[in-house]
Amino acid sequence: MTGKLTGEKLEKEMLRLEEMLTYERQYGWAADICGIDEAGRGPLAGPVVAGAVILPKDCKILYLNDSKKLSEKRREELFLEIQEKAVSFAVGIVEPKEIDRINILQATYAAMRQAVEKLSRTPQVLLNDAVEIPGLPAEMKQVKIIRGDAKSLSIAAASVLAKVTRDHLMMDYDLNYPQYGFAKHKGYGTAAHIQALKNEGPCPIHRKTFIGKFVKTEDRDEK
Repeated sequence: MTGKLTGEKLEKEMLRLEEMLTYERQYGWAADICGIDEAGRGPLAGPVVAGAVILPKDCKILYLNDSKKLSEKRREELFLEIQEKAVSFAVGIVEPKEIDRINILQATYAAMRQAVEKLSRTPQVLLNDAVEIPGLPAEMKQVKIIRGDAKSLSIAAASVLAKVTRDHLMMDYDLNYPQYGFAKHKGYGTAAHIQALKNEGPCPIHRKTFIGKFVKTEDRDEK
């Protein structure tokens, strides 16, 4: 994606991307470095999704940043470009019932492990957004980076992959459960979502351990 950046704006963007390769350069001895991030820890409904992305050495993708800083249109464009350019990429998905069973932190770790295990290549280094993932091989070096999706291009790519994948899933769920507005809020606890939850009761993709302060789940049947 070249966009319309020219002159000083292009130079500034290239410098920003160069800065976001600091960790990738630091661990440049590794043949494959994988960025890991998740989407969907906070919503009241839907799965948690983790992305894992191995980019080519010195790869620069214009506009790539923390997915939360990007417009939906930009995320969708980058989602395609990341898949085009990545050496390998994968997502892990843990559904609401499993989130309720093992808790959201363990579900996030499980989604991340899934994503890593699905990669077509085995990375030597994982750049993780703010976590260390238990249960992975000890020889796989893990680097925990706070706010990593804004500091590492690999993590930013994983962030976009996870976010867009989850958004697509929530839009699909909206077709089955249109009364909740999942296509708009993606399962997050907006006022409209909470009101719909109170009016309609929970549906099968609501996280029962997340909605207890809004509805008594034992008193309401799933729609």
